Amino acid sequence: MGRASTAAVVPDELERRLGVPDAVLIGLGSMIGAGIFAALAPAAHAAGSGLLLGLAAAAVVAYCNATSSARLAARYPASGGTYVYGRERLGAFWGYLAGWAFVVGKTASCAAMALTVGAYVWPGQAHAIAVAAVVALTAVNYAGVQKSAWLTRVIVAIVLAVLAAVVVAALTSGIADTARLSPGADASFGGVLQAGGLLFFAFAGYARIATLGEEVRDPARTIPRAIPLALGITLVVYALVAVSVLTVLGPDRLAGAAAPLSEAVRAAGADWLAPVVRVGAAVAALGSLLALILGVSRTTLAMARDRQLPHVLSAVHPRFKVPHRAELLVGGVVAVLAAVTDVRGAIGFSSFGVLVYYAVANASAWTLTPQEGRPARIVPVVGLAGCLILAFALPLDSVIPGAAVLVVGAAAYGIRRMLTDRSTA
Repeated sequence: MGRASTAAVVPDELERRLGVPDAVLIGLGSMIGAGIFAALAPAAHAAGSGLLLGLAAAAVVAYCNATSSARLAARYPASGGTYVYGRERLGAFWGYLAGWAFVVGKTASCAAMALTVGAYVWPGQAHAIAVAAVVALTAVNYAGVQKSAWLTRVIVAIVLAVLAAVVVAALTSGIADTARLSPGADASFGGVLQAGGLLFFAFAGYARIATLGEEVRDPARTIPRAIPLALGITLVVYALVAVSVLTVLGPDRLAGAAAPLSEAVRAAGADWLAPVVRVGAAVAALGSLLALILGVSRTTLAMARDRQLPHVLSAVHPRFKVPHRAELLVGGVVAVLAAVTDVRGAIGFSSFGVLVYYAVANASAWTLTPQEGRPARIVPVVGLAGCLILAFALPLDSVIPGAAVLVVGAAAYGIRRMLTDRSTA
């Protein structure tokens, strides 16, 4: 009887079902999404012909963040990602701030992805389609993480096939010109940094692997392998797409394109491919939205367990083994935002929050000892500095509201802490 009691599964723990391939696919589904279809144009507007330098800057910061996150996730394989790392390594406030930045920023990102689906599927009814997409994918996540991983496989395969077709069509066209890749006078230092901040938005999906730490088999081995693999594949794909589109359109035409990949295939003489690109963009946005809802709900679960958010959200479904109340709340909030907000505002706001989140991750990784798997010291230093530089290089209409929301969150934490101290005095 004692043995049966010891072996019993704790009701509020999530089930470890995901191996390395599933974790990599979830990361790819988060990164190779709507960002590559939408972020190139604003990045070209910011940096001109320095777009590729901005991509390189985003990739360096993303690599540092991925390395720090992987080492921390192996050490703390629980749902919550940097919320857990900041709490354990830096203190309760920094963990809370990271969790707050992630939940708020990524909730806005969910709305942006949903609206992207609507814009590609039915532009005239973008908000209605966006809300429907949120409801459908929340239901998929509610049914269990294995089903989410299966659907992500299908989405990643479709998107990679579409992007491969775009690259081939552009690079084999008669108008492709590699001279358009060289940075010119329009590539200012500040513009390159701003482009890096905008393009980083599309790289941030590897956090989804870390926030699923409680559902990964053998996390000490799986997470450090899955995160760099997913990031490396994504970087190669993004670089190929960016190069191919630039060689066909050039920085000026790319900066003014509403749908840069569709514009590129038309310029390359492959008009038949444009509808396929539209479908690929919609599918990519669905993949990003699926993984984003998954990650936000897991961080909400972790914060609710620590009573940083209402404790009722910490419930785990007895059958599906998912944080069902957190998922329903996140889905409901995203559906409301998708009905009333616009894509550009949501993306800028999200980028600021995500970069602050990773700044806390790098600061946490700095405190690891060699015995705990600390990365080379230069990694968290470059990651922390890079996150802060890219965050404050974003447009002011992203920085100001993003900073204001962080201040509100910090004030709420301080008030709650003060009330708790008074009640226990």
